[in-house]
Amino acid sequence: MTETLGPLDAAEAERYAAMALACVHRAYPYQIVHVLDGDGDALPPRALHPVFWGCFDWHSAVHGHWTLAAFARRFAAAPLAGQARAALATSFTRDGIAGERAYLERRPPFERPYGLAWLCTLHAELHAWPDAAPWARELAPLADLAARRVAGWLERLTHPTRVGTHAQSAFGAGLVLDWARAVRDDGLAARIAASARRLHANDRGPALHLEPSGEDFLSPALGAADLVRRVLAPDELAAWLARALPELDGPPGRQALQPLVPADRSDGRLVHLDGLNASRAWMCAAVARALPAGDARRAALDEIAAAHARAALVALASQAYAGGHWLGTFALYLRLGPHG
Repeated sequence: MTETLGPLDAAEAERYAAMALACVHRAYPYQIVHVLDGDGDALPPRALHPVFWGCFDWHSAVHGHWTLAAFARRFAAAPLAGQARAALATSFTRDGIAGERAYLERRPPFERPYGLAWLCTLHAELHAWPDAAPWARELAPLADLAARRVAGWLERLTHPTRVGTHAQSAFGAGLVLDWARAVRDDGLAARIAASARRLHANDRGPALHLEPSGEDFLSPALGAADLVRRVLAPDELAAWLARALPELDGPPGRQALQPLVPADRSDGRLVHLDGLNASRAWMCAAVARALPAGDARRAALDEIAAAHARAALVALASQAYAGGHWLGTFALYLRLGPHG
């Protein structure tokens, strides 16, 4: 897929970073998800979330900061890199991070798993960037709290959460597993991997004909495959895929996985389908790479990934704020692959 699109260069990455810069410190509009325990909890976003108060909602602010860090680390000489670093420095204050931690400690279910998983991904990016070592140290306890929240939740789930939006268990588990491996938390990585096997060992298809739902930005079936490929050997993955997604063995899978076009990109939920194109692309590409070298499904998955990637990136040219506040992250995550 990457070969089809060509290498990511600074100019392209800068477009995605600009989308994040436009919103990480934009206070409104803002969608608040906040449990009030009393009148004193009725506060504006900036008071509740002293770091992640922009980008329309908490999880988008978190992964907007990841976008800036991922861009600035790889393209330090790009014109916008200095602005990206300055925005991160403005956000990552000791008091602000302490405020975010206090909020999470009081509200265990908050942003579980999606926002917490992106918080881990942000920390993993800072952890890998020598220039960001002070920020990584400050955020480490927050990321550790987030990771253990997600791991504990997965262990209590009796069934996977198979949805195409924020509550999907497989996507969050995959990001947290990547974080655990990046920071070498072997114990937590083993917990996530064990949950992945338990929750998905008995997956059976066909499943793709049931997708997508009209507001999906993640594929439940491909999300499971993208998680499972992180914990199974190539031959095991090939056998699992034959059971869980038999459509990929022939034309039905390619027919089911066609790029999508939202009916209205100004609608914050309908525009999710642009994100689904991006996430399908990176998931298909990652699963293809994880299969044995001679597996015939690799070429089909790469073809599906390339078509969805092109659709996702073209769509960025016509985004209102409903999509623009988060789709730059999905574009950069797609273009930076592989993951895990």
